[in-house]
Amino acid sequence: MPGTTPSQTVGPFFSIGLAGFDAVAPGAPGAIRLHGIVFDGAGDAVPDAVIETWQTVPSAGFGRSLCDAEGRWSVLTLKPGAVGAAQAPHVDVSVFGRGLLHRVVTRIYFADEPAANAADPVLAGIADERARATLLARPDRDGYRFDIHLQGDDETVFFAV
Repeated sequence: MPGTTPSQTVGPFFSIGLAGFDAVAPGAPGAIRLHGIVFDGAGDAVPDAVIETWQTVPSAGFGRSLCDAEGRWSVLTLKPGAVGAAQAPHVDVSVFGRGLLHRVVTRIYFADEPAANAADPVLAGIADERARATLLARPDRDGYRFDIHLQGDDETVFFAV
């Protein structure tokens, strides 16, 4: 009996049949733009990564962004609320890209929610302050900036799912 088929890397992605879309319509009340750049382990932008976002509170649906030639991604969504009594506002994220055997999963928390972040059990479970900071989106003139580092000294914290 043959064994399982080994994993293969995902990407590069081609725009034929694959499209990016926002989680909410432009002009939706409370809409915010999440955006950033995806970097590889050498610090170079990843031009062909795909970012997918979703959240539960408030329900904003599912968004997808195809990185451009400079590795930039962007999704219009709603700023989430807390999940239950314990979890700080956050957006769940999957990253697909060349060199990855499987998607990697992380969360985007918001730097302007310090009290909620301090009480969040996931953030509290990350002892290294520098690693914890990789999960914080920072407000800027365009919305919230969240760069994703796939490897290296500034590697984003990814979760086993």
